[in-house]
Amino acid sequence: MKYFIATILTRGKKEQIAMYAEDRKQAHDLTKLKYSGIILKVSEEQEPLDAQLKRLKNDLLSNVKKRKIKPDALIASIRQLAVMTNAGISIYDSLSEIAKSTTDEALKLVFSKLAEDINSGHSLSKSMNNFRFELGNLAIAMVQLGEKTGNLDDALYSLANMLEEIRSNVIKFKKAMAYPRNVMIAMAVAFTVLISYVVPNFKTMFEKLHAELPLPTLILLKLEYLFNNYGLYVVAVLFFSFIIFRYLVNNNKEIRYGWHKVLLRTYLIKNIIMFATLSRFTLVFSELIRAGIPIAEALDTAISMIDNLPLKNKLSSVRIAVEKGSSLHEGLEDTKLFENMIIQMISAGEESGTLDTMVGKVAEYYKMRFDAIIDGLSEAIEPIMLFVLASMVLLLALGIFLPMWDMGNAVMGKK
Repeated sequence: MKYFIATILTRGKKEQIAMYAEDRKQAHDLTKLKYSGIILKVSEEQEPLDAQLKRLKNDLLSNVKKRKIKPDALIASIRQLAVMTNAGISIYDSLSEIAKSTTDEALKLVFSKLAEDINSGHSLSKSMNNFRFELGNLAIAMVQLGEKTGNLDDALYSLANMLEEIRSNVIKFKKAMAYPRNVMIAMAVAFTVLISYVVPNFKTMFEKLHAELPLPTLILLKLEYLFNNYGLYVVAVLFFSFIIFRYLVNNNKEIRYGWHKVLLRTYLIKNIIMFATLSRFTLVFSELIRAGIPIAEALDTAISMIDNLPLKNKLSSVRIAVEKGSSLHEGLEDTKLFENMIIQMISAGEESGTLDTMVGKVAEYYKMRFDAIIDGLSEAIEPIMLFVLASMVLLLALGIFLPMWDMGNAVMGKK
């Protein structure tokens, strides 16, 4: 974001207003939206040091404080908005009414701001872009679809159904993770207790006997020293490291790209991200094509809702290929993301003029694959869980009993 100074004339007086924007045009639009008066000049300036420090502080705090709207509240509000829009009530009145009636503070704030933007002449999708974190890319993409087709209420109904499906998958994911999570927490607590209270007793005994300690025991003693002397510092470092990492991921595109690339190479997570992304992409894309949106424009809208940057870059190449005259199936094939069966289905749809139907079937296929991963998540995690548990038990057992066996053998040898 760049630093701009806008000079406006209000009631015969000149005022200078500082703001951040991507470019001069956005800064001009923001000034026009937020302030009344005649805009005399908008110029890019060097950001003052105190402004830099204030921005850094606000960014750090915003990453801690900001939170998405509760899924249940968002789904209910989207359905309510769809019903009111279908009944002919204006978007401004609908948003204002939902903001007044909701008990979710985040939803109240977002919908109130959206209503203000609508009243200032902005489109709903453009206004929602300012709340991408709270609303999500999918909501913005579906609203763009509704605005382009003129069937905003249908798009909102579809959006609510998609959000409910996502919510259902999240619930299934949490249920699948409940058992392994509880086991790991219990083991972590037991390990911490043993390290903090049991190992120190053995440490005293080992020191009195001046025994030569094996590596597992040395590791346990080092962990005990770290836990009992620097435990709170370790927790504080981990907490602040998480906050800083989250800030960097949210505000630095290169770091975010690298993190997303790591996730795509991580066991199990890569499949969840891959099939969830391809399922949503093909679903939105099929809805856009069915509505008569040109392929290049439909690709642009569907790609805009993708969160993972490496996948987004690969799918963006499809849009470029289509604009240059390549067929859709050729562009998709070049990404190496789609199986040969999928490419053949897309090719058949292009030749027969049933591309929307074929893409819809592809979306169903990826949804089925994603559901299968979520349903088998507990079984997939078990090997990792067993490995971690076995490692912790082995470390404790060898660390405590190896020196005792050595001392026992030494005593027997003396006798």
